[in-house]
Amino acid sequence: MRRLALALLVLGVTIAPALADDVVRVGSKSFTESYVLAEIAAQAIESAGGPRVERRVGLGGTGIAYRAVAHGSVDFYPEYTGTISRAILKDAGIESVAAIRQGLRPLGLTISDPLGFENTYALAVRADLSARHGITRISDLVAHPELRGAFTSGFLERDDGWPGLRRHYGLALASVRTIEHALAYQALTSGSVDVIDVFSTDGRLTQPGIVVLRDDRRFFPDYAAVLLARTDFVTTHPHAWAALTHALVGRIDGPAMIRLNALADLQRRSARQVAAWFLGREVTDAEERARLARELGTLTLEHLGLVVAALSLAVLVGLPLGILAARSPVAGQAELMAVGVLQTIPALALLCFMIPLLGIGTVPALVALFLYALLPIVRGTYTGLATLDRQLLEIADVLGVEGWRRLARLELPLASVSVLAGIKTAAIWTVGTATLAAFIGGGGYGTLIVRGLALDDARTILAGAVPAALMALLFHLLFELIDRWLVPHGLRLVTARPR
Repeated sequence: MRRLALALLVLGVTIAPALADDVVRVGSKSFTESYVLAEIAAQAIESAGGPRVERRVGLGGTGIAYRAVAHGSVDFYPEYTGTISRAILKDAGIESVAAIRQGLRPLGLTISDPLGFENTYALAVRADLSARHGITRISDLVAHPELRGAFTSGFLERDDGWPGLRRHYGLALASVRTIEHALAYQALTSGSVDVIDVFSTDGRLTQPGIVVLRDDRRFFPDYAAVLLARTDFVTTHPHAWAALTHALVGRIDGPAMIRLNALADLQRRSARQVAAWFLGREVTDAEERARLARELGTLTLEHLGLVVAALSLAVLVGLPLGILAARSPVAGQAELMAVGVLQTIPALALLCFMIPLLGIGTVPALVALFLYALLPIVRGTYTGLATLDRQLLEIADVLGVEGWRRLARLELPLASVSVLAGIKTAAIWTVGTATLAAFIGGGGYGTLIVRGLALDDARTILAGAVPAALMALLFHLLFELIDRWLVPHGLRLVTARPR
């Protein structure tokens, strides 16, 4: 036990960044336009000599981003009036900017004036399909129930998305599945699906071969782009809010936003480069590569910190729970069932459940990862202790070795192979699951993976996925060394030459 504690102490050394009092936290959802607008806002504040800016981008969909600003984890993020009225205020009748501000006031939130463009939902099909069947309007889909749809999760869930659209037009498709926004265009052009949801300012709509269907029965509401902010941020940082207003409000029309999105989606410019271009500056490819290298180093420390902290907590809690389960059959089974149930909760859902309690960022991600790491540790400890040779335990009783002495000097050493196997499994799982922390601003390699998915950029995805795989491999090798240190020599010989 002392050696194990020392091993965890060595693993647990991480670097925690100093927290500045005067900091503005900029959020975004996980699609191209939101990344670009958030980066323009961040650079505008920095150029005005404002407070330090912390970017918490790629926060999944509306639910996560809204909870983040409502709970104070971010100060503002780009949003749309139609989304605010329907998904946040739950009142489709609230349409004007003034009415939305009035509805948000009790929530401690407000919005900027419109940025100058609208980004509404739309449906798109392939050009050849449109020409062959004469499909140019959404109502034309009624006559073609054999078509296959693939929609983003937000579009499938929201009433101003597929559920409401289906009722409004009387639509029925042969199949409807969920797909990431950035991957939908690939699926459409490859013929895997026939209908996808798009945003009217998508840069990829400038490519040939895609037809946007006309909303002939006017289902989709207006989605004027605004900044959704906490009221206390506006009052405590008036200069930053003024810089945002000057740089963004009324400055971006529809064609300009399409151009900005196309720079990111089609020309593979980073959000930082696109934002700098909009603000009249330039970020070279060399500068961006250097920034990415620095970011990768920071994300490595964040990912390692999440894994080590969550695993250390899981070991400190899981070992006693496993011992308790082995000591008490009734309580043990209830305990194993409880930690087993935690594994049935999808990881991203568990992260989202943490937001109302802990906000976004490292803490909720750490708690969720800790809960996920418990099962293999508890199960490994329980199995190792419950399967010990009864004759050895009886000999210990005869020799008077009892209580904690028997546990520390006999039972745990004999069960060490199973215990360490559980810890090793938990470590590998945690390295992989920690990539999901990016969806709630927890940092780590998932930041690059989420960004790459949003931008349909395989290089960025690999920049996050490959280091995560290498870290998992390093943890495996590290625990092989710990096995040699902690597992008694005789047990190593037995496990090395199984009969």
